[in-house]
Amino acid sequence: MTRVLVINSGSSSLKLQILDTAVEKELAWALVERIGDPVGSLTVRRSEWTGSSAQSRSAEAEFADHTAALGLVLELAAELRVHPTDLGVEAIGHRVVHGGPAFHEPVLVTPEVEADIEELELLAPLHNPANLRGIRVARELLPGLPHVAVFDTGFFHTLPAAAHTYAIDAETAQRWHLRRYGFHGTSHEFVSRRTADVLGRPYDELNQIVLHLGNGASASAIEAGRAVDTSMGLTPLEGLVMGTRPGDLDPGLIIHLIRDRGMAPEDVSTLLNRRSGLEGLAGARDFRELLAGVDDDDEAATLAYDVVIHRLRRYIGGYWAVLGRVDAITFTAGVGENVARLRADALATLGDWGVQIDPEANENGSGERLISTPDSRVKVLVVPTDEELAIARACDVVLGLGPAD
Repeated sequence: MTRVLVINSGSSSLKLQILDTAVEKELAWALVERIGDPVGSLTVRRSEWTGSSAQSRSAEAEFADHTAALGLVLELAAELRVHPTDLGVEAIGHRVVHGGPAFHEPVLVTPEVEADIEELELLAPLHNPANLRGIRVARELLPGLPHVAVFDTGFFHTLPAAAHTYAIDAETAQRWHLRRYGFHGTSHEFVSRRTADVLGRPYDELNQIVLHLGNGASASAIEAGRAVDTSMGLTPLEGLVMGTRPGDLDPGLIIHLIRDRGMAPEDVSTLLNRRSGLEGLAGARDFRELLAGVDDDDEAATLAYDVVIHRLRRYIGGYWAVLGRVDAITFTAGVGENVARLRADALATLGDWGVQIDPEANENGSGERLISTPDSRVKVLVVPTDEELAIARACDVVLGLGPAD
């Protein structure tokens, strides 16, 4: 087991965390926001798990690019004695959203791997360029350490052909690698394994539905430890209703907007990625703001919430039919972990299927917990996700420092 720096690079942000995988503790954390803006913000925090008292440093400045941002992070980290060299970091793990057809497992980053990730930018234009930028900056500023790329799509490589195949011309699909890849895979794998641990059941014997509900949202069906279906597809646009993305919609709508209504493809992309979902329906991408509108009888907020619940029920029911038997349903991510009303409403129609929610357990408590009644045939859980820890563990495996399972 080792100490790993995990980097999640966005188009205008950097999230960093140093973890000790032996004790599964965070040693240091940093966040840079608004990279490229006139004024950005940066915070570096040292955890008490370093053996010293918790401390933090913050700054506001113009970060022209990711190199400048990471440079200042490392400078402040050195002041707090949590620079990667101070903490004995042995590897750097990078989140990469799209692995395409080539990457099914975490890999050691080489120039060839960088080039392959760059080729995948057409499949994830909002994510992979930013992920790759973080890799290149980190390799430049921290060149003496191994860098490992961990792919969001990897866990869903096991989808059977019936689940990942689009019913379009087969030659076209094969030529351009058009299939359903799925995303949030690191989270779905981590949470499904933790669910088995919480229940004290063998992972490879459980049939599970995992609901990762945040600003981005996805569902998965996991049969005996193997992903057999998931809601996101070629891109993260498909599936559940999200903060700014619509999830499932008729592709004819896109054709109509471009061909018949004169919208430019880039404007349609902006509509579907930035101005849809909760933002498009109710002008409130934050779920807390949406619920406040529901409580105030705001019609747009109420409709948006109803659409979210309806879509969730459709996916849960569909995955139940795919699996045949469901042992556990688990909620995770910001909304899934914190919005009791959504959990209760999403499962409210499943009493005859053996799902019984304990209202008190659902409304109260925090962290990993069962929220179903003792006599519920299907166990319902809340399990906080930890994608950074999952990425750090993946680094252990790639470097031969930890178990493969």
